[in-house]
Amino acid sequence: MYRTKDQLSSPEGISNDVLVEDLSADVDGLRVRFVRSGSGPALVLVHGLLGYSYSWRHTISGLAQNSTVYALDLPGAGYSNGSPEMDCGMRACAERLLRFMDAVGIRDCDLLGTSHGGAVAMMAASIAPKRVRNLILVDPVNPWSAHGRLLSVLLSNPVVAPIFCKYVPSFELLHDFYFRRMYGDTRRIRPGTLEGYMKPLYRPGALEYGLSILRSWNRDLKELGSIFPRISHLRTLLVWGSLDTAVDPASAAKLKPQFQNSELVIMEGVGHLPYEEVPEQFVKVVSGFLRRQD
Repeated sequence: MYRTKDQLSSPEGISNDVLVEDLSADVDGLRVRFVRSGSGPALVLVHGLLGYSYSWRHTISGLAQNSTVYALDLPGAGYSNGSPEMDCGMRACAERLLRFMDAVGIRDCDLLGTSHGGAVAMMAASIAPKRVRNLILVDPVNPWSAHGRLLSVLLSNPVVAPIFCKYVPSFELLHDFYFRRMYGDTRRIRPGTLEGYMKPLYRPGALEYGLSILRSWNRDLKELGSIFPRISHLRTLLVWGSLDTAVDPASAAKLKPQFQNSELVIMEGVGHLPYEEVPEQFVKVVSGFLRRQD
């Protein structure tokens, strides 16, 4: 069952002319926050590492024209609850995503995931392929991109991790530097964007959740490489920024052939966050794909 937290016209910076419900659901005894808008077939949006439903604030209105959009904060992220003992491996995250769908009554959906959320979406599809009509992967973490492997080992080190959690929240210049690297053109960063992403990271346990994901990163990527026979039949859209510094765009050439019916759209001059950087173009690409059914 799910319950209304607030019914707002503009949660987390979403345009005032769009009706968006700010809701929560109970998943494994945890309160999971999500926003919902629109009507039509369910479209579930899965954010990346250190993101949350805020990531989709510029695209929800467009995507909701033909879909019922569900944008959740994964357990432990954003404004959803987590727990210290929670397994944060990709498979566990995917299983919680499917239980979220159960909780809000989604039998099947178009599933869109970005970055780490793209890997979670692929894993969820491999567990329950009949529940995914179309798969949309935006700069998804995948076994053919080496980016992040060494960083995951460093930040999950038992000596480094406590220092990271204690001091990094206060290093605003560091945050700004790494955030700007996510863009192909930093002139496209809208005022208040970094502050919006940083806000929930000050909540207790937020950074620990991110580090928990990194602890199993390389092991999870190995498992991810084995799931493609179970999802190769799914109609799939890959969207990539040509200037992505987080997930190597060259890995798209290895990922695309894993699917029998796939499309690849490279957004030139765009970084790791196309839904932030060029939201109108992003909505056009995704909506066009969903309208075209074989």
